[in-house]
Amino acid sequence: MKSISTYRLVKFGMAFCLLFGWLREVQATAFIGDGDIKNLRIDQILQFRKDRDDSASYVIPFNRSGNLILLQAKADTTEGNFILDTGCPNLVLNITYFRDYQSVAPDEMRNGITASEFSISQTVVNDFSLGPFHYYKVKTDLANLGNIENSKGVKILGLIGTGLLKQFEMIIDYEKNLLYLHRIGRKEASTYRHDLLKDTALYQVVPIQLTEGRIILKTTLAGKKIRLVIDSGAESNLLDSRLPNKVFEMVNITGRTILSGAGNKNVEVLKGDLSALVIGNSAVKELPVLITNLEKTCFSLGGCVDGVLGFDYLSLKKIGFNFVNQEMYIWK
Repeated sequence: MKSISTYRLVKFGMAFCLLFGWLREVQATAFIGDGDIKNLRIDQILQFRKDRDDSASYVIPFNRSGNLILLQAKADTTEGNFILDTGCPNLVLNITYFRDYQSVAPDEMRNGITASEFSISQTVVNDFSLGPFHYYKVKTDLANLGNIENSKGVKILGLIGTGLLKQFEMIIDYEKNLLYLHRIGRKEASTYRHDLLKDTALYQVVPIQLTEGRIILKTTLAGKKIRLVIDSGAESNLLDSRLPNKVFEMVNITGRTILSGAGNKNVEVLKGDLSALVIGNSAVKELPVLITNLEKTCFSLGGCVDGVLGFDYLSLKKIGFNFVNQEMYIWK
């Protein structure tokens, strides 16, 4: 067995979002049409800049810090790097840069993946923008993301979760570092497909579920039905250590590593290669995984996450999501 290595902050978004189920009904004020104001859920809030011709579709070049996607976005007057984190249901701001924001709820203590505690609070962002897409009066979480910054050596303003993407089709091209976003209108919900999806022979369609702000993929592993979270904020794939032994008979253990999450506590975990994982009608061979206890990922209505698919899976090929129709597109 190989010696222990340090794997810093394998799952940033999980440490702050996935493990705690930040499930409140987010409310905000959106500008609709020519200025009418209406209270809507966050997934209904979109206003496009009128000076752009391609207001419904947008291609965003992104940078990478390690295996994390960094997008340029703006929270009120503060602009900079935000991590695209589909394991996070909401918008999260780094309290380091938003200390002057008034808290709208009492601070809460949360437990991270390594069982350490940290504090979060809630505030409101008047105008959050990503490319041409604007969100108004967004209730968001404030958390200390300093451990991400220290690990990556880059300024991180926050995390962009799935709550901001529920009206979108999104395609991630890791090879070209491009993110394709299209806001799906009501009349095109059943008909719209990006040009990259015109040739149906190039990809397969796999159903997903949005459960409490998480992208859930159902599959079977060693005869056991499992639920996996699709998480762009995870730098590695994870399997729950509480799964049956027959599952781990499919994992070739290669060593141990140190997993760091929120707070200052680290845990030692096993790492290895999963011999095969079937998704849709294809199998992924020799998929790197870390094995750790995911008991903090349980849903409010029962059931827990059995694993996480992060960068090591998502970056293999182009991958897309239609959050309106709850479909995932996997290129062959």
